[in-house]
Amino acid sequence: MLPSRPIRRRRLLAWSAALAAAVCAAPPAAAQGVDLVSLELQRREGVLTLDFAARLQPSRALQEALQRGVPVYFVAEAQVLRSRWYWRDERVARSTRTWRLAFQPLTGTWRVGLGGFTQPYASLSEALAAVTRLSGWRLAELAQLDPDGRHYVEFTFRLDTTQLPGPMQIGLTGQADWVVRVDRTLRVD
Repeated sequence: MLPSRPIRRRRLLAWSAALAAAVCAAPPAAAQGVDLVSLELQRREGVLTLDFAARLQPSRALQEALQRGVPVYFVAEAQVLRSRWYWRDERVARSTRTWRLAFQPLTGTWRVGLGGFTQPYASLSEALAAVTRLSGWRLAELAQLDPDGRHYVEFTFRLDTTQLPGPMQIGLTGQADWVVRVDRTLRVD
């Protein structure tokens, strides 16, 4: 036989209060992923440029892979698009930057590569700071922008898991530890 309604209601309220107390008493979980601290478009000397800074908190799985010498790649992509009412928006320009972050176990240093340039860092936090900041990134010439059109920039910063070693890619789909991504859209004034 089921308990009466008032008894069920009291049990439910007691259970809810216990759950709320447990959640409030639990230590806050460390946030993982990426947060965009600043994202700014500027017009400089006939060029549309982008400055961005992000705060990256790598997951434990990502940190362990880095400590074992597995290189990881971070990609920043920006597209300048012109709004059109009659068709898809027109892509005016597209730019991509790819950073390679790796730990050198023999020397105990972190290395960040951008293009053909590689820079050593003493700690992971210093290396991540180099990966998550970019200033004066040239997106498009101002002459490419239609003076009467409305333009916007789609920006993405992410961890590129497709560049991980093949055996590591198996089973990564959908794992929250390896999802590092932020997307934003900015209007060009």
